[in-house]
Amino acid sequence: MGLCEEVREHCAEVAASARSVAIDMSKLGVIPPAPAPALDRERHYLEGSREDVAEYLLALDTINFGSGWFPTLRKRPGCSGYYTVAWALADKFRAGGPWSIEELRAIDAAEVARVLEQDPSHELMELYAAALRDLGRFLGDRSALEVVENAGGSAERLAETLAGGMPFYDDRGFYKRAQIVPSDFQLAGLCDFEDVDRLTIFADNLVPHVLRMDRVLVYDPDLEARIDHGELLPKGREETEIRACAVHACELIARELRVAPRILDIWLWNRGQGERYKAVPRHRTRTLYY
Repeated sequence: MGLCEEVREHCAEVAASARSVAIDMSKLGVIPPAPAPALDRERHYLEGSREDVAEYLLALDTINFGSGWFPTLRKRPGCSGYYTVAWALADKFRAGGPWSIEELRAIDAAEVARVLEQDPSHELMELYAAALRDLGRFLGDRSALEVVENAGGSAERLAETLAGGMPFYDDRGFYKRAQIVPSDFQLAGLCDFEDVDRLTIFADNLVPHVLRMDRVLVYDPDLEARIDHGELLPKGREETEIRACAVHACELIARELRVAPRILDIWLWNRGQGERYKAVPRHRTRTLYY
């Protein structure tokens, strides 16, 4: 069984037995189509050489986690936690290019904090540094582009390589960031994966929140109240049910709309940037995976 099918089966099984989250099947048609997805060209580094853009995207997706800590980050004006990190990293690449392999392997929290314009004592800075050091070890003497090209045109094979090669990508049952790497490379025009539409959605805390706000996902009243009060949700059954029900609901919606789940994910993620969605708390879990 491939990685994508593993995610689909896992999430379908969790959704079928979920106790705190339900999918309202009558609401599956409420998600409208949206414009074709594209990466923000100001807040991402896309104008460099193919090699440098590949290094940027792989570094960015390596630290594309920490949403449970995002309320405690210093945000750039008008930016979410993700865009704050993506834009600051883009500016580092614009000013000085990518880190070398040696620099990645030795990077520390102080350097990450300097680049991301954060407090070096913030817990997330050391986690990001550890993830980037792990990336340096994983790459060995390869470039990011070589890793991608070694996947032989398969998005799923690339995701499996990342999940099997770095602990920070080994998000069992979901593989959120392992899957988002080939999607981002496709969006940036660096690759044309033959199986890219096999990818599932990228299970985080924003897409489930959008589905909850649109009443596709229905939370147990106690769970909903704790999220609305801003309580951190521990890793475990409830958090797993939220992510799994989002994945399974999106499989059903994607089938209804005849769109690839990865495209639906981007539609929903962009929808979540609206004030209506930002005005209500989403679940926050301190995890290495999203």
